[in-house]
Amino acid sequence: MHVLYPDIQPYVSHTLAVEPPHQLHVEECGNPNGIPVLFVHGGPGAGCEPYHRRFFNPEHYRIILFDQRGCGRSAPHASLEGNTTQALVADMETIREHLGVERWLLFGGSWGSTLSLVYAETHPQRVLGLILRGIFLCRPHEIDWFYQQGASRLFPDLWQDYLAPIPQAERGQMVAAYYQRLNSDNEVVRMAAAKAWSLWEGSTATLKPNQAVIDHFGNPYTALSLARIECHYFMHDTFLEPNQILRDASRLTGIPGVIVHGRYDVVCPVENAWELHQAWPESQLKIIADAGHSASEPGTINALVQASDDFAEQLGA
Repeated sequence: MHVLYPDIQPYVSHTLAVEPPHQLHVEECGNPNGIPVLFVHGGPGAGCEPYHRRFFNPEHYRIILFDQRGCGRSAPHASLEGNTTQALVADMETIREHLGVERWLLFGGSWGSTLSLVYAETHPQRVLGLILRGIFLCRPHEIDWFYQQGASRLFPDLWQDYLAPIPQAERGQMVAAYYQRLNSDNEVVRMAAAKAWSLWEGSTATLKPNQAVIDHFGNPYTALSLARIECHYFMHDTFLEPNQILRDASRLTGIPGVIVHGRYDVVCPVENAWELHQAWPESQLKIIADAGHSASEPGTINALVQASDDFAEQLGA
């Protein structure tokens, strides 16, 4: 059973100015001469956590992490200005060029899988491979499943807390109702909505309740950026064309990949991973029998670390 590598600290951090007003926090860990790997976090709006550095052998990998626009240690916090999928893909290219990376491995989960796939379909010549978890293809029915009706039937008790900030008359369009409150001038209204939105996700992310995950999602700083930025993206169809990722899957030809997905993922059901695997024959699909959506579950950690070790061997670490 693979576990996370020991805790490490960055050997260098960067503040990278992109399109105003955004400044990105970027850090590098591990071996400066190792295989470049970019950790692409979820959300959108979640930011990186220290344990994200630990999926990779630090002797073999040059581990690059960045906080996407508006979250983590990037600034300004929770900003929606110029915050689009296309802008984030451009930011990834800016980081690659700034760091002098020719080609890199991408490692992304949930929204990080979305962004990694869009980047790979846009810049396939820059991608050595993909390690993806908890596939999110950002189609309207996926967002409806989790934020309008579907997952609510599995967690009716937790769903009541998600419904609470929204009056009965507005519950037919939950994302739109949340969007109004997350952009309210009233800070109390804004924060109440942010915590309810974020805790719904954190409370359903694991097969068994995990208080550390729930506490992370409930942290006001994380909750505000996660809720505001996610809702902003969902109100704009995630800035993608209908079924764009599967439609353009042929652009992944020649790119090896591993897809890791929890059998009991309620946030992003496993059919997403299955459909991606069918559209991308070079991928390997690993369905984890005892996991939900979170990257922190033991079976998922095992599969992700195994994938990163395998890529290190294949790429000649």
